[in-house]
Amino acid sequence: MQAMSVRDSSQVAEARRRAVAVAQGMGFGEEDAGRVAIVATELATNLIKHGAGGELLIGTYDDRTGSGVECLALDKGPGMADVEASSRDGHSTTGSPGTGLGAIARGAHALDIYSRPGLGTAILVRLQQGRPADALPSPEPVSGAVNLPKTGEDVCGDAWCRKAQEGGFKLMVADGLGHGPFAAEAAHAAVRVFIAEHRDRPGAVLERMHAALRPTRGAAISIAEVSDRQVVFAGIGNVAGVLVAEDGTSRRMVSHNGTVGHVAKRVQEFTYPLEGTPLVILCSDGLGTSWSLDAYPGLVQRHPTLVAGVLYRDFNRGRDDVTVLVARAEATA
Repeated sequence: MQAMSVRDSSQVAEARRRAVAVAQGMGFGEEDAGRVAIVATELATNLIKHGAGGELLIGTYDDRTGSGVECLALDKGPGMADVEASSRDGHSTTGSPGTGLGAIARGAHALDIYSRPGLGTAILVRLQQGRPADALPSPEPVSGAVNLPKTGEDVCGDAWCRKAQEGGFKLMVADGLGHGPFAAEAAHAAVRVFIAEHRDRPGAVLERMHAALRPTRGAAISIAEVSDRQVVFAGIGNVAGVLVAEDGTSRRMVSHNGTVGHVAKRVQEFTYPLEGTPLVILCSDGLGTSWSLDAYPGLVQRHPTLVAGVLYRDFNRGRDDVTVLVARAEATA
């Protein structure tokens, strides 16, 4: 995933170019890349017109709903009092034709918007190959993530992974010590172990990572095994694990101090019962710790990637790599 600031009209063309490049990298043809160009242009334009500037995140996704290009437009502007009305063609608060959100919706395979007056707006758009009207209904999304390097770095020292298993799934976030290529090396070493060993219990997987990461600078790592009844969690270092209930209240899961690959005195699993349809959130320390979703009415029910985007927008520390991985615990099929 890549991020770009959009503060004036001169940056709209660059946003379009980056989004098209990502689409072409996924094999999108001319027509499909053209839809991506339109959506990116409208998102960037809206950030300037309605959000007083903001940030556009562009990346790819690949999950049980399909694969394609993913865009997140994030601003801290005045927000929308009525998202449904603002999405209708002809509705405008700036004297424009009022077709921006309509054009975005027509080009998208998935669209989710969270906006609150005075708190800004977050828009998630997912685009696949083929016209949206031709797309078959897809299952509800399981998870989503924001994963970005420290400003000025070419690679992200964080990495994340999700693997399905019978009755549920496992999540993992690794935060390589520091940032840059050596941090990325440690994080991706953890991903390789996770992919190979994910069927085992979280604590056992973490112990194997501890051995595998010894030649690297090490990492903070958390693993969550999610079923329809409970979450089994194991963590070393400061990758936070949080359960967020349907009403937005949070429960932080316990990890131990240390660095996987170097100092890990104790690997311990903790089990947390699940009630209702909570979110399971893992985030590296590039995200501040003071967040709570009860300050965002209705956000907990939205697309997991949109939740990750709002948390990134409002609590990114700005001085490190950052990863926010969000999964809905009800999606265990």
